[in-house]
Formats: sequence, C-alpha cells, structure tokens
Amino acid sequence: MRILLAEDEVVLCDQIKKVLLAEGRIVDVVHDGQEACFLGATESYDMIILDLGLPVRDGISVLREWRSTGVATPVLILTARDAWSDRVDGLDAGADDYLTKPFHLPELAARVRAALRRSSGRSNPLFQHGDVVFDTRHGRATLDGVPVDLTSQEVAVLSYLIHNTGRLISRTELSEHIYAYDGDRDSNTIAVFINRLRKKLGPDLIQTVRGRGYMIDAA
Repeated sequence: MRILLAEDEVVLCDQIKKVLLAEGRIVDVVHDGQEACFLGATESYDMIILDLGLPVRDGISVLREWRSTGVATPVLILTARDAWSDRVDGLDAGADDYLTKPFHLPELAARVRAALRRSSGRSNPLFQHGDVVFDTRHGRATLDGVPVDLTSQEVAVLSYLIHNTGRLISRTELSEHIYAYDGDRDSNTIAVFINRLRKKLGPDLIQTVRGRGYMIDAA
C-alpha cells in the first residue's frame, strides 16, 4: 500500500518512514504543503499522513483543497497544537483521524493499519484464503501454518490485491500503488511478482483475467 508522508521535521519523518517501510508500505516523502498538495491530487495513494504545520502552505488548506476537488484518500493529520478546536478544524476539513505530537510510533502504525482496513471494508486484520493466511498488520504470510518468505515487492502486490478483494486490478493500477513517485514503474514486472507469489502461496490464490488484470476472489 502506497502512502504519502507530508512532514517537515526531518528526524520525525525518517522515524515514521522507517516504521512504515518495515510494514511493507511504499512511502513518498514531502516536506512542504505545496508539494504535498500537488502529489496528493495527482498521484495514487492509499493513505496520506499530513502534518498541519507544514511550511509554504499549511496542512488545513491543503486538506480542504483535496476534499473540494474530490480527493477521497484517507488522511491522518499530525498536529503539535494542543487546542481541541484545532483538532476539530482538521476533522471538519476532511481528515479521517488525527494524532497529537508527541506520539508513539506503534500507535501511528496501528492507526494507519486501521484506516487502510476501513477504506477497503475489512474489519479483520487477518486474511485467509484456503490454506493461505496473510497478516495485514505486519505483511506476513503462512501456507498450511508455515511462514512464507516474501520480498517487499511481493508483500506490496499481495497486500494491495487483498485490500481490494473481489475487484479486478489492472497492471497499471498495481504499478501505481507498489512503486514510489521516483521509482521505475514497469508494469511488465507485475507478472513476475504474480508468478513468484503463485509459486510460494499456490496457484489458486490470485486469478488472472487475460488482458485485463488480476484479482483475488471474495470468500
């Protein structure tokens, strides 16, 4: 799952990114509101983490513009402001959740996981399909109870398909959600990742609709 992180505190930004990468997320980082506004409106993200105190342009105005132009991506706002009215302003502007600084990184990671589950209509963090179980909290898979070693790209592909269970996903859409903004997006490599996942998790988990894309059938 691909996340936009808009935070100008470099040390905190690096800490958040490290936690998200460890969970198999793809993370694009920006440090000012203007760039955040542009990427949030033009790129495909599954989640946005937005600091309200960004330079150049503040987070509230960015969030309001996104919502006014139809950007529906879940947004978790970060704020150093203690006043309850600031949190209310953020939620009323269209945020889905908020955290007040300072916060514990495990809590942020848990809130991101919860937001991703809500946006995909999933209440259970564990996905099971036959003998395959995938823990969306930590990006870990088992087959017949035995842990399966997956690369970060394989986790990204599997996670996106699982969060969109029952929906046909094209190669182009997959590539938009498993590569960073400055990454080399080659939709042809998607087939390679799919084949590897089938070898590791069995041939029946991921279905191919020739010429259109891939999907995991709803249970």
